[in-house]
Amino acid sequence: MTSQAFLDIAPEVQHALANGRAVVALESTIISHGMPYPHNVATALQVEDEVRQHGAVPATIAIVGGRLKAGLSREEIEQLGKAGHAVTKVSRRDIPFIVAARANGATTVAATMVIAAMAGIRVFATGGIGGVHRGAESSFDVSADLQELAQTPVAVVCAGAKSILDLRLTLEYLETQGVPVVGYQTDALPAFFTRDSAFRVDYRLDSAAQIADVLKAKWAMGLQGGMVVANPIPEAFAMPRETIDKAIEQALQEATQQGIAGKASTPFLLARVNELTGGDSLASNIQLVLNNARLAAAIAIAYQAH
Repeated sequence: MTSQAFLDIAPEVQHALANGRAVVALESTIISHGMPYPHNVATALQVEDEVRQHGAVPATIAIVGGRLKAGLSREEIEQLGKAGHAVTKVSRRDIPFIVAARANGATTVAATMVIAAMAGIRVFATGGIGGVHRGAESSFDVSADLQELAQTPVAVVCAGAKSILDLRLTLEYLETQGVPVVGYQTDALPAFFTRDSAFRVDYRLDSAAQIADVLKAKWAMGLQGGMVVANPIPEAFAMPRETIDKAIEQALQEATQQGIAGKASTPFLLARVNELTGGDSLASNIQLVLNNARLAAAIAIAYQAH
């Protein structure tokens, strides 16, 4: 039995792949764990729409009834959105358990990459990647997203790493794993809610075509793994770094006091930062995901062009 036996590719996505059209993978954790209902469903549909408007086909990825899904129906998105945190947050290690239990799962960056690669999708748009958590020198808390980027051939378009993380150690880990971090029209690593940080990217590329050319070269040579395409949040929606830093520091202290760690830490920290910024960070979060969807569509189109 091959991996394809567990995979359902939506007709629209299947048709696009068969005809050499551009497809962009989208994750589902943002639907169940990223924001409350009905904002989560509205945002998911809006992101799919953004991909379509820019000439590509969206493939939101999840596990529904134990089936790996590359492309969800509106009803399935609604189902995940309404269930919210009752849906299991799924990384690579969780996939066989959710499939065997015939359960529903919302895919993280890592699990989305796994399923996208199975379906033959090469470009994926998300908000921000996971990374090395602050204090990882004692907790060893490192997101599985980074290891997935080292081994799975999918380009991840994001607004950099989430600013709740240790950005320096995240970049160090990616370098060790041979994962390039490309800045789209920027020399600095974006930090999710802010357009820059104190850290530089490995390479700056200024067009989707340049990024697609590098991806083609990398995979044609048999070099494994993906690529981080760091796309800064649009200036109009970026937040002041001091505002975000202050909210993050407070949220981190509260997480430590409450003993929140592991896969529960990121949803807690993002929700708390949103509360502390009066909802501004949620609005920024939506805009940066839409921005990433636009760039991912352009890269996917350039990648398919001969």
